[in-house]
Amino acid sequence: MTQFGVSALAIGAHPDDVELFCGGIVIRLGQLGHSVGVADLTRGDKASHGTLAEREVETAAASAVLGIVFRDNLGLPDTELAPTTEQITAVVALLRRRRPELVLAPWHDDRHPDHRAASELVTRAVMLAGVRKFAPQAGDRFVPRQLAYYAGRHRMPPSYIVDTSAAAAGKAKAIACYASQLARRPGDDDPTLISEPTAVAAIEARDRHCGSMIGTSHGEALRLASAMGVVDPIRQLRDNPYWTPHAFEATP
Repeated sequence: MTQFGVSALAIGAHPDDVELFCGGIVIRLGQLGHSVGVADLTRGDKASHGTLAEREVETAAASAVLGIVFRDNLGLPDTELAPTTEQITAVVALLRRRRPELVLAPWHDDRHPDHRAASELVTRAVMLAGVRKFAPQAGDRFVPRQLAYYAGRHRMPPSYIVDTSAAAAGKAKAIACYASQLARRPGDDDPTLISEPTAVAAIEARDRHCGSMIGTSHGEALRLASAMGVVDPIRQLRDNPYWTPHAFEATP
């Protein structure tokens, strides 16, 4: 029996973060036959718009579109994420229970303090999940194969770009499930960045830009936490179906 319980686990600070920033990768992995789960660190209860009940309904609808095998919520305090021992232990328990082969986490450079804190929180938890004497009450030690970061609002130097062309329509549908966050309602006098009319269009534009870098219609970037080993670099290049900048330069 394999030591891994799920192929990938995408972790976000709030419900809708995964959909917005790496929803294409989540959907595409499922299309390729991999088992994928999502974990939200908070319930997003401090959001400017929408009620907790609305967000729970929206999250359930978006999860169905993503095609994931489970969605966990750790119930950590919204707007108060921090790499404390208590919160790290909660994420360690999640990792040891779900046993993901690949962990997807927010990139640390972001405008939202919860996103920055979530990045450090997950980074520490991935390391400490493999330390046997750390929080033994949180389950048996476990070490994922790799930790990779997805970009939030700020740019991130990618290790590679995933072709999400076949998942673009699904990602748009999953994001649209969060109507309470996206739509301006009568009486709303406190607009947020995500409720700006251009917000979703900007995410779509970034996905198209990432896709253009590899010669596809859409893409999402990942940055690895550590170097990935390659047995045969020539075969790695030959097996890669995507154009590279050097390939474009060499084209007559």
